[in-house]
Formats: sequence, structure tokens, C-alpha cells
Amino acid sequence: MTKNTTPRALAVEALTRVANGAYSNLQLEQTLESHNLSDVDRRFVTNLVYGTIQHQLTLEYYLDGFIKPNQKVLPWVKMTLLVALYQELYLDRVPKRAIFNEAIQLAKDRGHEGIRRFVTGVLHAIDRQGLPDLSQIKDPTKRLSLQYSVPEWLVTAIQQQVGDDKALSILATINQPAAQSVRVNTAVATPETVAQSLTDQGYTVTPSVVASNAFRLDDKAANQSNVFETGELTIQDESAMLPVEALQVRPGDQVLDACAAPGGKTTQIAALLDAHSGGKVTALDLHAKKVNLIEANAKRLHVADRVDAVALDARKINDKFPKKQFDRILVDAPCSGLGLIRRKPEIRYEKSAQDIQQLQRVQLGILAAVSEKLKPNGILVYSTCTILDTENADVAAKFLAAHPDFESMRVKTALDVKADRTTDTLNIYPDDFDSDGFFVSAFRKKK
Repeated sequence: MTKNTTPRALAVEALTRVANGAYSNLQLEQTLESHNLSDVDRRFVTNLVYGTIQHQLTLEYYLDGFIKPNQKVLPWVKMTLLVALYQELYLDRVPKRAIFNEAIQLAKDRGHEGIRRFVTGVLHAIDRQGLPDLSQIKDPTKRLSLQYSVPEWLVTAIQQQVGDDKALSILATINQPAAQSVRVNTAVATPETVAQSLTDQGYTVTPSVVASNAFRLDDKAANQSNVFETGELTIQDESAMLPVEALQVRPGDQVLDACAAPGGKTTQIAALLDAHSGGKVTALDLHAKKVNLIEANAKRLHVADRVDAVALDARKINDKFPKKQFDRILVDAPCSGLGLIRRKPEIRYEKSAQDIQQLQRVQLGILAAVSEKLKPNGILVYSTCTILDTENADVAAKFLAAHPDFESMRVKTALDVKADRTTDTLNIYPDDFDSDGFFVSAFRKKK
């Protein structure tokens, strides 16, 4: 059998591995790096992988109508059909003949005659009979779930939290491509010089309206720029930069980054510190391998002299550090990651309401442990990359209720994001600025 390495075949292979537990972004990166593809083909593979995952519930609903009940279909065969359906429904410029021919050829190359006939039969049946109209589904929650490919429990949770209109706006946004944003490493460069260098290299550079020292880039991948190679910038979502802004770091501060890997916020903190004044960020992660990643990122960005990376569960911090050691503490907590759906679209299918409750217990445990290490008048920032109150505002409220020695602070950001909000906490939804969903809260230790 000849190995089929067309973009569609590579997408099917990557998607099959994601279905078996691989992370979509890592699997896609590995697929692209291991094949010598043109820029056009790289973009096409990326589109097929992310698009198929983003619309998977919708595509599976359509496909189920053309497969006999209890009929066993190999995972790669199912992915071949889902990729074909995705192209037909969502990619207007791809000819139907190309979609059908390549899917059938892949079935022939990778399988046997029976699989080829099965794939051919399903595709032609879809072509003859057409697909059901989702608008005819009477249950409104199920209809929205299938229209936007989001589990019903999550649709309901978002509606209850923000109301129907805002929920629709969020759902309509999460299947759109994520913007590419970067943070200037102010430890070694200025925004002006980096912007000029990027412009000279052919990038379209747009200043962020969310975070300071940040840009959105178009036209090319950021890691292809020479300023990425020299450590003058790093790839980071705009929303993800806000927790560090809320810390109000001073040059000589002792800072704890309690859940640090892979080090994006650690290096952002480090860029604000002065090693000669004693400034240092202690970065914790549970796994030694991830600690190595933090150290590698700190070295690439020329801030290693201000970073001390330690393999430690933040809930066991009493084993390592004395009380009242840190001026600032960041808890960018383990969470459901539902604010990152555009970048990791499979997240929506992997989480349940029960998972969210369990995560809240972990988050509260970390906050309780690290809070004892903060100096009087120090600032503790709690943040997540999710959009659910269960992991966000509810955690902040429960922490304050259990720790009367802390008081809530209004989250301050460099560009005064959402200045008209009525809460101390800051919620960023994906539709607000076309960035990742994020939550930021801040507390001051009174004594």
C-alpha cells in the first residue's frame, strides 16, 4: 500500500490521533513539521483539522443519518467522512468532485474494497438525499448544541450565566479562527523597535486594544520572524497577559507564579523585575518536565537570572517556603480551559459539569495553600482561561469568605479594559475582543 500524504490524508491521520487522546495543537504541529508542505497545503491541513473538530457534533449528527444503527466504522474511516462533510458544508471554494475523489481514494489506499464501497455509498447518499435542517429541531437547547457544536450542558451553563443574547454571541464566536497575538519582551526590546522589525519583514502589525506591549500579527506565523528567534517577542494571547498586569509588579518584588508552565506569565513577570534589586519570580509546576520548559522559555527570553523554577504541587507549598515570603502571588489555576475553545476545540467535548465542580475544589485548595505565603499588603491574583462562574467568580467569593484577612481589589490593567464594569473582577469573553476567554480577580492581604 502506498502511503497517501495529501493534505486531506494528513488531516484524517491527525484527527484520528486527536480522537485517541492527542492534543489537537500538538498533533497538528507534529504533522506539519514531519512533512514538507507548501504554505497553501499547511493552511489547508490546519483548516481541515481545526474545522472538523470545531463542527464535530454537527457533522456527526448529519453522518449518523447515513450509517446503519450499530454498524461499526473504523475511526479513520469515520474521520475521512467527517472531513469530506466539513469541506462540503463549510469550504465554499473546494469542488465537490475533489472532495469525493480524494475521500474515496483515501479509503482505497488505506483500507480495502469494502471500505472504498462504504465511503463511496455514504458520500453519494448524502449527495442524493441532502442533509436535515437543524432549524427544524424543536428542543432549543439541542438545536443550539448542534448548530454550534457545543455540548448541551455547556449551552445551558452559558445561557444561565450571561443570558440568551450574550450566549448566542459567544457561541457564534468560538468557531471562528483565533487571532495571532504576541507580547514584546520589554526586558530586551521596545514595542516600537519590534513593530518596525515585523513590518519590515512583511507582517501586518496591529497594536492590541486589550494588553500593553502586545500586537496582533497577520500574513505570517510569528515564530518565523527574526525577533522571535532573538527573544524580543513571544507568542501569547492578549487576554492571557492581563493577570500579570493586575499583579502590579515592582522591580524588586519577590513573586510566586504558583501554576507556571509553560512559562508565558512567568517570563512576563520576569521582564518587569530587576535582578540587581533582588527581584525574582519563583515558578512552580507539578511536573519536572514542565519545569524544564519554563527554564527554556526564560533562557530564550533572556530573563533566566530572575526566574527560579521548582517542581512542586502548589498545594504542598508549606513543605518548601516559609510564610509571608512573597510580595505578589499569581495563581493562574488549572481549569477547564473553555476560554481557549478556538485554539483547542476538542476541549468542549472532553469536559463535563462534574469536571467543573472537581476543578473548583482544586482551585480553592491552591489558593488556600499559597495565600499564607503572601506578605501583609501583598497582592494575590487568581485567574483562569475559562468563562464559567463556577471556576471564576464563585471561587473568588468562596476564597474571600474563608479568608477574612484578604479583601477584594478592583482588577487594574494597563489599558483599563472594560472600564465601565461594575465588578472588581474582570471577565473577558471570546466575543468581547476576539481574544481568548479569561477571568482575573485580585485580593490584598490586610495583615
